[in-house]
Amino acid sequence: MDLVLSFRTMREHDDGFALAACLLRIGGLMFRNDLLQGKRILITGGGTGLGKGMAQRFLKLGAIIYICGRREEVLKATITELSAATKAEIHGIPCDVRNLEAVESMIDSIWKDGPLDVLINNAAGNFIARTEDLSARAFDSVIGIVLMGTLHCTLACGRRWLKAEHRGTVLSLSATYAPVGSAYVVPSAVSKAGVEALTRSLAVEWGNRGIRMNAIAPGPIPTPGAFSRVLPKPELEPLALDRNPQHRFGTVEELANLAAFLVSDGSSYINGEVIRMDGGEFLQGAGEFSNLGRVLTNEDWESLRPRKKQ
Repeated sequence: MDLVLSFRTMREHDDGFALAACLLRIGGLMFRNDLLQGKRILITGGGTGLGKGMAQRFLKLGAIIYICGRREEVLKATITELSAATKAEIHGIPCDVRNLEAVESMIDSIWKDGPLDVLINNAAGNFIARTEDLSARAFDSVIGIVLMGTLHCTLACGRRWLKAEHRGTVLSLSATYAPVGSAYVVPSAVSKAGVEALTRSLAVEWGNRGIRMNAIAPGPIPTPGAFSRVLPKPELEPLALDRNPQHRFGTVEELANLAAFLVSDGSSYINGEVIRMDGGEFLQGAGEFSNLGRVLTNEDWESLRPRKKQ
């Protein structure tokens, strides 16, 4: 209500209204600054890419952040950068989520200062390849990080929450192709499908005991390193853009804002959902004739117009 009233007031002064509209577009007024105040959040794979973007957004909203990853030097660099940018509390713990013992040790070290409130299962691995060319080790690597890593972290937190009767929230990163599969990223498709099944299953099993489970399935979002592995050639970019009704990629900021909402108390009635965030790409691909709008000219459409019978 305050925001609405302030906008009405500023509308009377063009400069003020323009500034407010600009702030809203860049996300400055999307949430109040204490939306996640005091919430203790662990982000796996939090040193880079989407994990780093979520960490920065959550810090600005008052959260206490823990990030983990396999490379200690990356974690240290991210902590230095985000601490300077946000003046907020962030910690880093080296951990390979494929290793159950390492995950349990990490969670124990965090719990010494108090229980987590939120777990973000973000750690991932993916690459483009013909399935017949993949070794068993390649499958193990992706499934180990994406599916087993998610399972290890979710159970480590979930068991502690249940024992202490502490409310908790798990948000996992899926993929738009998880429900239907996808050629050339089979290890990832298999793993993400498992993550979605885990999310929906535990939402029911644990929901009555105060634990929420949700997931985000983002479309293509450019990030250093990870994006280049699934879009290895620049000439593939126009093809990827053409698959999207909005003809653009998503942004880290958009993903971070959606994640902030889903882990906040304001979304406490959302449980067991996988939120697709892809600009409509999945729906366009699902329709047999969806691509015609990018192929046919106005003249073509005119020639196809149904004619009235004489």
